[in-house]
Amino acid sequence: MTDHSEIREEIAKLCQRFPDAYWRDLDRERAYPQAFVTALSEAGYLAALIPEEHGGSGLTLSAAIAIVEEIHAQGANAAACHAQMYIMGTLLRHGSAEQKARYLPRIATGELRLQAFGVTEPTSGTDTSAIRTTARREGEAYIVNGQKIWTSRAEHSDLMLLLARTTPREQAAKRTDGLSVFLLDMNAPGLTIRPIRTMMNHATTEVFFQDVKIPAANLIGEEGKGFRYILSGMNAERILIAAECIGDAKWFIARATAYAKDREVFSRPIGRNQGIQFPIAKAYAAMRAAELMVREAAALYEQGEPCGPEANMAKMLAADAAWEAANMCVQTHGGFGFAEEYDIERKFRETRLYQVAPVSTNLILSYIAEHVLGLPRSY
Repeated sequence: MTDHSEIREEIAKLCQRFPDAYWRDLDRERAYPQAFVTALSEAGYLAALIPEEHGGSGLTLSAAIAIVEEIHAQGANAAACHAQMYIMGTLLRHGSAEQKARYLPRIATGELRLQAFGVTEPTSGTDTSAIRTTARREGEAYIVNGQKIWTSRAEHSDLMLLLARTTPREQAAKRTDGLSVFLLDMNAPGLTIRPIRTMMNHATTEVFFQDVKIPAANLIGEEGKGFRYILSGMNAERILIAAECIGDAKWFIARATAYAKDREVFSRPIGRNQGIQFPIAKAYAAMRAAELMVREAAALYEQGEPCGPEANMAKMLAADAAWEAANMCVQTHGGFGFAEEYDIERKFRETRLYQVAPVSTNLILSYIAEHVLGLPRSY
């Protein structure tokens, strides 16, 4: 897999325009990093995976990995915009020629923001087949009613990729049948967005649909096959999130290493003590091991090979590595690890999310047990 060092260098330069204080202030106010997202969009990075014929860069997944990993390694946060990279894959793979021509060029330029991903619901959680939001066909439109939760960036998106039930569950041949995917205009009447304040600055929301009308032309692919369309993009999502975790781990390790060299207690740098050295070294080893799994998953993805186990393991191992590095970094800094001005507590809160989302560690373990080891299904 290509390392894309030139992309990493340019991302590092861009991130220098948005130093720690920028992110610290946003975190305090729970504000969206619009200036940062705009800079990424104007530089073409959010269009990395959009083909050139549709106005994008036509780059590979490994290039996108380099982008998001370096953003996090620089202490920034790609969660404000990373969804655009993998959400648009559903449109790219399963959308009509007319839909691609209509939307992708405008997404590539940043004129349209495709950041909102409407899947999870309060009563379904990770059981996507149990969603209750409905889309009922009436003439040349679908009427949507229901609710989504943890729909991040909904307030900062022009379009939502929405998964809704078009066939009642009891009438579907399989639990995963009867679900359809739509592109929804976020200015549609009947749509209400309610922000959810969380422990990190993540711009997540609840979204309510009351007789929201979506043109039938905005149905992606065939009606009733939306679940498999969503699944087809999950591996890219897992791999990109894993790359962000690797970036977080590298940031924590770099901060801890620098502090351990400079901080003196009892007339000697604390980095001379094995009690400080060993946790940093262990976090580094865990990060490197997870990084190798990310590279393997990405290589399989780019070759068009099945990579479900590798993508899921990459996400789990990278999230674990980032969390280990976060704990180590706080411990290395002692009391200063809890001070806002060091930014460690902010990144600590941000990286904790990836133990839970976009897929929890427990569900990944269940997947490995069933689909890799052949154990009975546990849920």
